Amino acid sequence: MDSIKIKILKNGPYLVTGGVPLREKRIVVDGDIYRYEEGRPLPQSETYTLCRCGKSKNAPFCDGAHTACGFDGTERADKTPYAERAERLSGPRLDLLDDHRCAYARFCHRHGKDAWELVEQSDDAENYREAIIASDECPAGRLTAILKDGTLHEPEYEPAIEVLQDEELGLSCGLFVKGGIPIESADGTLYEVRNRVVLCRCGESANMPFCDASHVDIKFKDEMPGFKD
Repeated sequence: MDSIKIKILKNGPYLVTGGVPLREKRIVVDGDIYRYEEGRPLPQSETYTLCRCGKSKNAPFCDGAHTACGFDGTERADKTPYAERAERLSGPRLDLLDDHRCAYARFCHRHGKDAWELVEQSDDAENYREAIIASDECPAGRLTAILKDGTLHEPEYEPAIEVLQDEELGLSCGLFVKGGIPIESADGTLYEVRNRVVLCRCGESANMPFCDASHVDIKFKDEMPGFKD
């Protein structure tokens, strides 16, 4: 059995090996917070390729459209470790790391406040709790709560890839890669293994391979033909 890994093919798709579970998740509004709902069932396989150019007619899988459209998937993301790239915001009971890699999933907003406000007001017990949730639920891994004893707070995830759909905006989002799946660059080097990242699948990110929320600007929408609601 192949080891769990995502290999980025030059100007092509993501090659996923190791039987990584693949799911669709929908981002929905629930009062004044965001949450996920289960989406459509997707075929499971030991090895599969996921579209990176945004033009596949068989999304989320690759159908070779990257060749026809002349897709340029040049990777531009900084490979400096997260802890060195991220800025640190200090609060009274909690600190926050922020590397600014935003996928616009909006889980950092809770009950009228955002993660940054909650950290700054973390002397309040409820804000402290909500700040941790707002940080943990950022799928891009942009935000990480740091307890005052230096512990980085992370949710526990099993390896999986989630194809995100945004019900509120009516858009298709990136690929939520969770559980520390190694990602290998097209040049053979590895990105830092992280518990949470979102990979681009609209083909327009300026920070390839990671999502930079360009799917919002271009109103990216896949139809995922062959799957039923």
